Parts: sequence; structure tokens; C-alpha cells
Amino acid sequence: MKILVCISRTPDTTAKISFTNQNTTFNAEGVQWIINPYDEWYALVRAIELKEKDSTTIIHLINVGNNENEAIIRKALALGGDEAIRINSESNDPFFIAQQIAAVAKDGYDLVLTGKETIDHNGSSIGGMIAELLDANYISLATKLDIENGNAIVGREADGGEEKISAPFPLVVSCQKGMAEARIPNMRGIMAARTKPLKVAEAVQSESFTAVTGFDLPPAKAGVKLIPADTPELLVKLLREEAKAI
Repeated sequence: MKILVCISRTPDTTAKISFTNQNTTFNAEGVQWIINPYDEWYALVRAIELKEKDSTTIIHLINVGNNENEAIIRKALALGGDEAIRINSESNDPFFIAQQIAAVAKDGYDLVLTGKETIDHNGSSIGGMIAELLDANYISLATKLDIENGNAIVGREADGGEEKISAPFPLVVSCQKGMAEARIPNMRGIMAARTKPLKVAEAVQSESFTAVTGFDLPPAKAGVKLIPADTPELLVKLLREEAKAI
């Protein structure tokens, strides 16, 4: 089995977010960058678990970005990827990114894994686009993934229970919480990652259909009003007049 895991670089969840150029550009100054958690904790780690069950499995990583992304790619290799491919482009357009990944994935991969979304843009669209471009089956928001009798057995949450799907390969799956447990690279993996192949390829020609016109921070939280326990009429008044506006 040959698996392609899509990884992206996102700001750390504790980073202070701000924008420049009249709120059109993300301010990266002082920001700590990490592997998108959905890509790392669920897609990549599940691929590693599948390889632990079948040593013939090959795991390749793919990232669309500039050379600043190589630090997080090396971390992913330290966790357990066999080699990585970086598509040299800085586009944030989902279709453009999906087209770059699909151009690589068409070369003999059985399974393409993505996180359900990135924690910065929350688009949740690239997995479906990759599947369409590959003319492959697609299962989104998966919480379980196993291989049985040459097919993928995928679990998803459903109202009041769990949905179980059997699908042939090639297959694209977006992964969410429940798929695997987060891991930390060990020293052996960190040392090995230094010499694992990291190929750089130029982007294939593709259209872009979206562009960022601006960002807005969420409104600041309002202060808390404490109401004396013996004035319920004041509480009712505030709920009617002020809580409605909030």
C-alpha cells in the first residue's frame, strides 16, 4: 500500500493573531508555526499505525508551500513518513492546492489522507477537490480507518451512532478526532528525518478561483455584569433589553 499524507503549516493555536496592510495580510511576526493538528494527529498518525500493521506500506508526505515549511515537513518525517514532496508555491487558493496534490497523487497512490480542515482557514474543501480531480472515491470526516480484504473500512459519526463504509482504492479520506492519538517524535525518528528524502517540485499550471480580500477579528468580549441575588427583576430587565442585542 502506498499512502500520500497531505500536511500544511498553520499558526500555533496559542499565537496572537493580527493583520497588516489594512487587514488584508496575516501578520506572521513572532508567530510559532506548527503542522496543522488535523493533518498531524489524525491523518499522519493513522498512516503510521497502518504501516506498523503492514511493513510494506509506504508513506509519502506532500506540502504546498515555500522553503519556510521545511521545518514542519522534517517534523512529520520524524514522526514516521518515509519521504516528502514540497510543491514550491505560496498560493492559499484551495483549488490550486488540490490540483498540485492531485498531480502528484495520480502517480500510483492507493490512499490519500488529509485532515478534515486547517485550523487557520477552516475550509474543509481540499479533500473533496483532490478526489474529484483523481476521479477517486472520497469519504469525509472519518473517525476510523482499517484495511480489510483489499478494501478500506471507514467509520464516521452519524446521528445516534456510527456509520461504517467499505470502499475500494484509490480513495481519499479526510480525518478528524477519533482517527488516532497524537504522537511525539522520538530521538531516533528526529535523527533519521535529517537524511530522509525531501523533494522540491515546481507547481503545475493551475487556475486560482479565490483570493483574500480582508480579515476581521472577532469582536471583543463584553464585560460581565454581576446581579445581586435579591434583584431578579433587574436580571429579567437586562435579559430583555441587553442580552438580546448581544
